[in-house]
Amino acid sequence: MFGIPGKQAVSITDKAAAQIAKLMDKDGHQGLRIGVKKGGCAGMEYTMDYVTEVDPLDEVVEQDGARVMIAPMAQMFLFGTEIDYEVSLLEAGFKFRNPNVVDACGCGESIKFDENIQAS
Repeated sequence: MFGIPGKQAVSITDKAAAQIAKLMDKDGHQGLRIGVKKGGCAGMEYTMDYVTEVDPLDEVVEQDGARVMIAPMAQMFLFGTEIDYEVSLLEAGFKFRNPNVVDACGCGESIKFDENIQAS
């Protein structure tokens, strides 16, 4: 895995942890798996899926009753990311503050990573 001993791969704000825990309790999910996939105008997009079973290769981050799993192929892209949950007049949703992102599209749904980060 792509971690630093003693440091979690991603951090979760209190608001995000509360929302994730609420989603887990609602339908009995084991947590949320986050990842990245090719797509969008900037080249990559974040993915989030409910998890019913934890994959032993996932990096697991737990905080205040919330559990986030990072898909193996996404770990290098997401290391150091802060996951937040924001509510505004027009929308509510998870926001990713990722130090590995070098560009994003105008809508914020598509991202581009530093070219030095390579998937193996």
